Amino acid sequence: MQEFELYLRKLKVVILILLAALVGLGYIVSKIVPVVQDIVRIKKEYETAVTTLADKERTLANLKEKTEKANKENKVQIKEFFKPVEQGLDAESAIAKEFSEILVAIRDNAIKTRSIKYTYNPADDNFVKNLPDKYNVAKMDIEMIATYKDFERFLKELYKHEHFIDISSIEIAAYPKDKKILIINFQMKLYAEKY
Repeated sequence: MQEFELYLRKLKVVILILLAALVGLGYIVSKIVPVVQDIVRIKKEYETAVTTLADKERTLANLKEKTEKANKENKVQIKEFFKPVEQGLDAESAIAKEFSEILVAIRDNAIKTRSIKYTYNPADDNFVKNLPDKYNVAKMDIEMIATYKDFERFLKELYKHEHFIDISSIEIAAYPKDKKILIINFQMKLYAEKY
């Protein structure tokens, strides 16, 4: 019987040790589980953020590519104003070289002129209104006769012209006796910098 009591005491000690171990293990698990859950949640948030960042970077790259492509397609050529060689010229003298280039373009494209009217520094021009000391302006009303093809070449040449030109209006009517010939009322402004 003493052996049995000794056996029971040892059994109690083992049971108490196991019970203490279980309580300790339960306490440790109760402290670790929230930390593990936080780590899992943070990992998911990180993965989501990485995926979102990659999507945003792709979207940004696509937008940059589209913007560059649009800029290349719609690239507007910024033209400079004509700068006369000499200083202190009046409007007529300052714009004379530019005007002669327009006349050469008209002649080279087999266009006939019926009349040319000039107005220097017209009061309705924005450059004359706002920057009168900076630019000379010549408004030209030209009445021309040309074929469709000749006039098209002339307009392309004006588009390629190296200096800023303002084409204000173009009125086109077919010549009554020959519909292949155009009567054109063309209004443009030439600009030259003052210095």
